[in-house]
Amino acid sequence: MSNIEIVCQNISKSFSGKNVFVNLSFKISSGKSLSITGKNGSGKSTLIKIIANLLNPTKGDIKIYNNGLNIPKENWYLSTGLISPYINLYDELTGFENLDFFYKLKSQKSFIESEIIDHLLNEVNLYDRKNEYLKNYSSGMKQRLKLAFALINNPPILLMDEPGSNLDNEGIELIKKVSRLQMQRGILLIATNDEKDKELCENSINIEEYKNA
Repeated sequence: MSNIEIVCQNISKSFSGKNVFVNLSFKISSGKSLSITGKNGSGKSTLIKIIANLLNPTKGDIKIYNNGLNIPKENWYLSTGLISPYINLYDELTGFENLDFFYKLKSQKSFIESEIIDHLLNEVNLYDRKNEYLKNYSSGMKQRLKLAFALINNPPILLMDEPGSNLDNEGIELIKKVSRLQMQRGILLIATNDEKDKELCENSINIEEYKNA
């Protein structure tokens, strides 16, 4: 099994000259989990986006290693899965079609792996609804499909931003199950204000402590 490691060294992020966080450093490797806490607007999602390579830090350095070898930034998407409120899927596609589209992007394959997609849909309890258009899904069903999207490439790094949003008790239990399994194969990071989400992780950082570090 490969050992994945994320190393953040004194990263800072600002927008229009206003600091979101300053000099934030941490290191996390396979088998470990970390919750990122702080009030709304404190920068939790910003940090998750930086690790997902959706944003660049203003200062500092972040690297991802696989067995000690630096993964080029342009290939981070192959090692990460992200579930978040700001991930947009396609309302005019079915649940299956959405996952098929993103599977081809993540796997760099041009053909359908229907068994893999069906398995994921079954894992998030959407198999029976796979041929319905996303626009007809409830908010909870959409969130569960986003979870399947995050898991589509068996990512060694799973990033969760407020994963319990719009989920019922069944969905919350699914998040717990996925979190436990993720820690067996890689790294789990959760950005959250929910104490139940925080309890899923071994360690925690409060991003507000880095406001003026």
